[in-house]
Amino acid sequence: MTNETLNIWTHLLPFWFFVWRFVTALYVTDIQNDSYSWPLFVYMGTSCVYPLASSCAHTFSSMSRNARHICYFLDYGAVNLFSLGSAIAYSAYSIPDVMVHTTFHDYYVTLAVLNTIISTGLSCYSRFLEIQKPGLCKVLRVLAFAYPYTWDSLPIFYRLFLVPGESAQNEAVLYHQKHTAMTLLASFLYSAHLPERLAPGRFDYIGHSHQLFHVCVILATYMQMEAILLDKTLRKDWLLVNSRPLSFPQIAGAILLCLIFSLSNIIYFSAAVYRIPEPELHKKET
Repeated sequence: MTNETLNIWTHLLPFWFFVWRFVTALYVTDIQNDSYSWPLFVYMGTSCVYPLASSCAHTFSSMSRNARHICYFLDYGAVNLFSLGSAIAYSAYSIPDVMVHTTFHDYYVTLAVLNTIISTGLSCYSRFLEIQKPGLCKVLRVLAFAYPYTWDSLPIFYRLFLVPGESAQNEAVLYHQKHTAMTLLASFLYSAHLPERLAPGRFDYIGHSHQLFHVCVILATYMQMEAILLDKTLRKDWLLVNSRPLSFPQIAGAILLCLIFSLSNIIYFSAAVYRIPEPELHKKET
């Protein structure tokens, strides 16, 4: 039992749950002919990737000091891939009525791809500031994940707070509200390091902020998945008539660009780990 034990299991078990949801959805869908469901499967696939990457990072990061950095570089890349999967699903099923066929809708996924590339680079770079500038490191890392989430969620915020139309206001809204609340709670726990900062040593194994952060992120993903599934079902007739579905080349191109540039970032920063003298990079581990 270590302070990483529950960090591993709080994402490894949900990984299998999301795999089960993904396989079940594939089984009941004619994926070859049902192009309307393609964005859903991209989203559900990416929702399996990030818990697995996180679990592996927490499992193998203790192998060496360099391995720690490289494991978390891959973890950051997986989180940003999931961010793009969310944007693709939102664009297909959750976009408000008034945003359909707008410039925002046309470039929404394109900019989401750009955000994932920048975010991966920024979050990887932040690890090099842990020793000399820990405050800036924390700010950059939170920013790296906060701004892609904010961009992805703009259609949802519009639906929640500006009430644009009846088509977008359905049972899914309650799940979107829960997802937003849970994500904000996860962000607070990640940033504040509560409760362990109030009682050092009491939460080393069970109950520290990173474990709670993991639980909140998984619950947020579950709420998001339910909301997207409801939007996909309840808005299908309206969307098929009024919206332009994402084509296979558009979806595949977005995912491929994200993978190529994010992996390039990860390879570049992984190589940099070995170029920087050990005392400068590893004097303190966080």
